[in-house]
Amino acid sequence: MSGTILPLSDWQALEGSHAARVDGATAPHRARRADGRAHPVEDFLFRYYDHTPAQLRRWHPGPGVVLQGAASLPRAGWRHYRVAGDGVELDVEAFLASRGSAVSFVHSLLSATLERPPQLGCFGLHEWAMVYRTAEDDVRHAGWPLRLGAAGTDEVVERHGIRCSHFDAFRFFTDEARPRNALRPSREGQLALEQPGCLHAGMDVYKWAFKLTPLVPSDLVADAFDLAREIRVLDMEASPYDLRELGYEPVAIETAEGKVAYLRRQRAFAERSNALRRRLLDVLGSCAEVAARETT
Repeated sequence: MSGTILPLSDWQALEGSHAARVDGATAPHRARRADGRAHPVEDFLFRYYDHTPAQLRRWHPGPGVVLQGAASLPRAGWRHYRVAGDGVELDVEAFLASRGSAVSFVHSLLSATLERPPQLGCFGLHEWAMVYRTAEDDVRHAGWPLRLGAAGTDEVVERHGIRCSHFDAFRFFTDEARPRNALRPSREGQLALEQPGCLHAGMDVYKWAFKLTPLVPSDLVADAFDLAREIRVLDMEASPYDLRELGYEPVAIETAEGKVAYLRRQRAFAERSNALRRRLLDVLGSCAEVAARETT
């Protein structure tokens, strides 16, 4: 066996801690799902990203780690794992053979994003552009009032320049709002436009982490999930919706004070998302080293 060897009691303790962490973070969502209720902030990560609480709960150590005593456990049959003596480890070579193109894309995207300075000052106008010139009963989060009403919301969009760089936000703009955006994000142009000041790009670090499971260690996936949850709070507090009934105080980006508050939090999220991008790139680099060791 090669790599770091974790005794059975050690890795099962890590597995249990991770499960408890995820259970605590997802308990409100799971309760609402059972009751058929919805929450415009806390449920977003599960609706928008195709990753369930059960999938997030499953613990993976990442590459180069042998889980002692796992050869006789169900984990031995999990995809992309292999038996190593009485233990189990990630089969990095098999993972790369299956998901190598995804690894390459994520590596390129994260590297390109890190090379760019954060573009701040978008003030979350993507959410406003998604309801621009839309009847108040036909908005994306129906059932929650627009803080300034439909006319007031439209006026904010018309007073501000919109410079959204993220395709998965831009594609939800209303037809009337799209021409107001200074950029034309596309799926094909993602590598050229992604930048760390974008709230959606920060949330997407979670997406790239879980999409490369089990290559990416679960502690990194969980850290990215936690950051995405925090970013989503600002995303909706700065949105045109009035969510005070749920305990979210508006960040009034139409005012000077609101802009200052938004910029301060946006800058902090850019720094934290970049730290996670570096950690994820380290994993992608280390997996190549593990694969190279195994072929020599």
